[in-house]
Amino acid sequence: VTGERTVKRLRLSKALTIPDHTTVYEACRRMAARRVDAVLLTDSNALLCGILTDKDITTRVIARELKLEDTPVSKVMTRNPLFVLGDTLAVEALQKMVQGKFRHLPVVDNGEVIALLDIAKCLYDAIARMERAAEKGRAIAAAVEGVEKHWGTSVAGPNTFVETLRERMFRPSLSTIISENSK
Repeated sequence: VTGERTVKRLRLSKALTIPDHTTVYEACRRMAARRVDAVLLTDSNALLCGILTDKDITTRVIARELKLEDTPVSKVMTRNPLFVLGDTLAVEALQKMVQGKFRHLPVVDNGEVIALLDIAKCLYDAIARMERAAEKGRAIAAAVEGVEKHWGTSVAGPNTFVETLRERMFRPSLSTIISENSK
């Protein structure tokens, strides 16, 4: 469907995945090497079973004074995280993250983890769409204004339709931009 962005159309980066029996120390070392703030965990069948974030490490490991070298990630991970498919609309992924109050969302295709979506990426996409819509709106408004100047308005007094149109073009809201995706 035209105009609807799916998760896989976002610029996704490959997720860092490690087995759930890995130590927290090794998970932190790999996260630092890749400069990521979350890692996806897989079980013995290579299926997604958890996620470990920087917040999990601070609240479930450091705050409890657990030993990084002795603690398996399976003991402190968030189990069975929600995920989205590659064909999920980007706005739906954003809504899941906002409603669930989390920053990361695994992306799965054909049963395989393909990426870890960050809320910042979804917000960036939404903002970029709003900016493009605002640019188009300004161009249309300039055209309408040019027609009004050249031909004048045929109705005496305020033209409600044109004013409403102008308002929507100059001040698009997130709901105006993505409402078509909610249908």
